[in-house]
Amino acid sequence: MAKKIQHPKIVILGAGSLFFGRQAIWQMVHSPYLNHGTLALVDTDAERMAKMGRLAEMVIADQKVPLKLEFSINRKNVLEEADFVVLSFAKQTVKYRGMDCQVSKKYGVRMCSGDTIGPGGVFRAMREFPVILEVIEDVRKFCPTAWVINYINPTAVHGIGLFRYAPDIKSFALCDGLHLPYVKQRYALDAGIISSTAEYTDELDRNFDLRIAGVNHFTFILKAEYKGQDVLPAIAATIRRAALQENSDSDAKAVFNAKITDTLYQIFGVLPACTAHTKEYLPYWQGKGVLKDIIPPLKIWETEPRYQAHAEMFKQVDDFISGRIPISNFMMTFGPDHATDIIESMVGNLGKPFYINTPNRGAVTNMHDDAFLELCSDISLEGIQPRPVGEMPRGIRGYQELVLDTHELTAEAIYKCDKNLLRRAILTDPIVNSIADGDAILEELLIQERDALPDGWF
Repeated sequence: MAKKIQHPKIVILGAGSLFFGRQAIWQMVHSPYLNHGTLALVDTDAERMAKMGRLAEMVIADQKVPLKLEFSINRKNVLEEADFVVLSFAKQTVKYRGMDCQVSKKYGVRMCSGDTIGPGGVFRAMREFPVILEVIEDVRKFCPTAWVINYINPTAVHGIGLFRYAPDIKSFALCDGLHLPYVKQRYALDAGIISSTAEYTDELDRNFDLRIAGVNHFTFILKAEYKGQDVLPAIAATIRRAALQENSDSDAKAVFNAKITDTLYQIFGVLPACTAHTKEYLPYWQGKGVLKDIIPPLKIWETEPRYQAHAEMFKQVDDFISGRIPISNFMMTFGPDHATDIIESMVGNLGKPFYINTPNRGAVTNMHDDAFLELCSDISLEGIQPRPVGEMPRGIRGYQELVLDTHELTAEAIYKCDKNLLRRAILTDPIVNSIADGDAILEELLIQERDALPDGWF
């Protein structure tokens, strides 16, 4: 008989994360499987915590659901009896990602996101993974049977770290880019199977065989068939038409994504599913070529627009709290979140598949069983089983293995606080082109980010 949780307790560490906290409140209130449980919000920023706690109180009262609410600046106050612990925190991430990207650019490494691959991915993990390990110690003490869901980039590094160094804890890692069913709806539109998302039905979903796999942010559509017919060329044609309309006005993560997607399809025969990040994993747009490429080198991730976006989102929270926006509008403003969607399915035993980051376990047949990949998986309170994918194409598979080596070295270096392993991780990275440049980036970022890193590095 499947396990059941009647009154689930979900703890969100980093509730002030505006890309997750508001949606989590929405889902906890909306879901009949979750709104008889407890939502516990934690953020070490007291002002943010007070605002998010007050927002949750108002939404719960407005919707008249029996959801219990706890919130605190200290996770130890709320972890007791948790069923799920979601990790969604980051220390001044905009500030430090800006440092990572600018220092790397100085030494010839271009990052359009800077939070997963390249020196930016390594240093973000250096800032966050030690805190994750501290959280795990508290989970062992207060709620050792809870599921831990990592939502912090670089999610593959942290997922690998949890899998290898906290094997007693049930965990998986998560990204919102392949949130089902929405990702299948998007590609069904591109393939011409539907003309609007309203046409997407459960029967259509069963007939649409879409297989995506790879390391997080470096995933590819390996198969797309509708009723047995290959629709990958139709998806590629739609993207190629979009490429004709592109210009250089977009921000760093968005610029020329359709052109890059089409280019990679022509080379490898598969489509990148997360081009905004994938283009940062490959050497082609680092500006190192002798000849001029049609697609220019990557733009560098911008800090000021991200600061502005955060400010606008907190203004919206303030407007809900003050009444400038009626709290009754909250449930019409937001929608489901990937993590809480998965939790709902697990608690309700709904049997929905989701893309999560987890060991391969044979899903990709020509990669190791412990390769930590983003895979469509059946997940329940009993455990996780990735669905079959098939082979990873040669060329792409080689890059996958290189990225995994970089991520695994990063996790090991941080766990052991070993500077030699850290240097090896940076010099293994696919977009670091010079030993001297890699060493200079490492030393300069250690100096600039000393206040955010454990003392053991110095």
